Amino acid sequence: MRNKIIAGNWKMHKNAQETTSLLNEIVNAMPNGKEVEVMVAPAFTNLMLASQILEDVNITVAAQNMHQAEGGAFTGEISADMLTSIGVDTVILGHSERRQYFKETPALLASKVDTALRHNMKVIFCVGEELKDRKSKQFQNVVYYQLKDSLFHLPKEAWQNIVIAYEPVWAIGTGETATPEQAQEMHQFIREQIAHQYTGVAENVSILYGGSVKPDNAKSIFSQPDVDGGLIGGAALNANDFVAIIDVI
Repeated sequence: MRNKIIAGNWKMHKNAQETTSLLNEIVNAMPNGKEVEVMVAPAFTNLMLASQILEDVNITVAAQNMHQAEGGAFTGEISADMLTSIGVDTVILGHSERRQYFKETPALLASKVDTALRHNMKVIFCVGEELKDRKSKQFQNVVYYQLKDSLFHLPKEAWQNIVIAYEPVWAIGTGETATPEQAQEMHQFIREQIAHQYTGVAENVSILYGGSVKPDNAKSIFSQPDVDGGLIGGAALNANDFVAIIDVI
């Protein structure tokens, strides 16, 4: 049974006061009775604050990244143990911005995934192609190797803690738009690749769509059979928009 998930990635937005305000707005506006797992991923500095605010609320707090080492001389980095010690047991790894700006490689991401799983964390693992890959018809090949090189070394049982987020990088802040049919095509492809690698895993893996989901396009995207929710960027920074997206899944 696949979980329906809406995860808000706040990126480098919202100070402590703004985080408090936004979380309270989300909590007050949350629809009742929705069978969906809601997550928010604030900045590192606000993770403990968010955990405290949401202590009695059915919203998971996730980290946007973590280091692969257990500890050591890595100035400015955050370990899995540091996250779990404050009650954060979900982490986003492989986001397109981490790959692009911080040159995170598939091998590095595989190491991060391994570390997170050793600490019994849930991983939201991001895959997706750039515009040049889409135009050159290499988009499926790119996504396949992102999966293969960072996840397909895992044992079958590890996949109960893996969520995939498909990000068409070409459709994020570029003016280009991915259609619901394009989203479904890639989600189905991802599920098929997992099924080829493992028996009895693919049908239970939640695959989220991360390409500029907004209230006005969420319903058409989430209605696709292999789309199990969304990794929400800009719309997650507005409580009304975020809750509207939650409400349509």
